[in-house]
Amino acid sequence: MERTRKPKRDPQAGLQAHVFVSLMRTADALARGAETLLKPFRLSGTQYNILRILRGAGEKGLACREVGCRLITRDPDITRLLDRMESRGLIARAREALDRRVVKTRITEEGLRLLAELDKPVREFHRHQLRHLSEKQLRQFLNLLDRARERLEEGQSSD
Repeated sequence: MERTRKPKRDPQAGLQAHVFVSLMRTADALARGAETLLKPFRLSGTQYNILRILRGAGEKGLACREVGCRLITRDPDITRLLDRMESRGLIARAREALDRRVVKTRITEEGLRLLAELDKPVREFHRHQLRHLSEKQLRQFLNLLDRARERLEEGQSSD
């Protein structure tokens, strides 16, 4: 009786798959906690991210495309998301005088007020979520995540 050979397993590939799944599960757990924190404020994680991006942009604001590029997670329907935020008075959009094709998005006073109300609870939430890691461990973890993401964002792959 002839035995079928099993293909050789690449232990590194198994480890990489395990890291990938673990990272995705961790990101999901962190995001679910954030969504729970933001729900009473009628904000999603993406909406909160947009408000922070626009607060950082200052009075100049950003074009819709620029906001989309800075998001933590990509949203294919950023325009509709901005429409909902504008209807709540959290952001304002206006065409630029010099180039009417460009629509700048800015955070409103109401958006700034809401972010100010969330700043402390969000800081405490992050502290609580990652309190079991030392500062040294957090810095190492951040460095590893940055290195992994840089390669992906460059579109390069290393064999």
